[in-house]
Amino acid sequence: MSNLLKSKNLLKGKNGNPLQIAGPCSAETKEQVLNTARRLKATGKVDILRLGIWKPRTMPGSFEGVGVEGLLWMQEAKEETGLPVTVEVAKASHVDCCLDFGVDVLWIGARTTVSPFAMEELAIALKGVDIPVMVKNPINPDLKLWIGGIERLRNAGISEIAAIHRGFSYLEEK
Repeated sequence: MSNLLKSKNLLKGKNGNPLQIAGPCSAETKEQVLNTARRLKATGKVDILRLGIWKPRTMPGSFEGVGVEGLLWMQEAKEETGLPVTVEVAKASHVDCCLDFGVDVLWIGARTTVSPFAMEELAIALKGVDIPVMVKNPINPDLKLWIGGIERLRNAGISEIAAIHRGFSYLEEK
């Protein structure tokens, strides 16, 4: 497994420090995105600006993100601050939009990682693309799903992959 997660240019922070990614979980307005980007840049500690453009929600009718409009705000923030940007993708259409708008790093969320069908769709969309991809662990403790998703991306030619562990949740019997 150790070879699975190695790459020649794995995402790294400045001066040997851990990679610092920050930004709104949900990009809601242009002003919010620009103000956040400016403040994060001013700290000198943030390596990548994160923006939640599409939000996978458990219940229909909940706010599902601003979509493509948020990518316009992201572009402006990137141009103004010089910070690289990352956006969560869950479908091939998200990948296409992100590539069109100059997103620097893609991330795949925990809800997407649990679906081999979704991971395969993303792998196909990324075939031949040279972009770093971060893959969050599934929300349930299933290491094989996580590794399988990473392997699909590797098989599509993605060489710079970061496995992001955000913890697990599980249901306890009472």
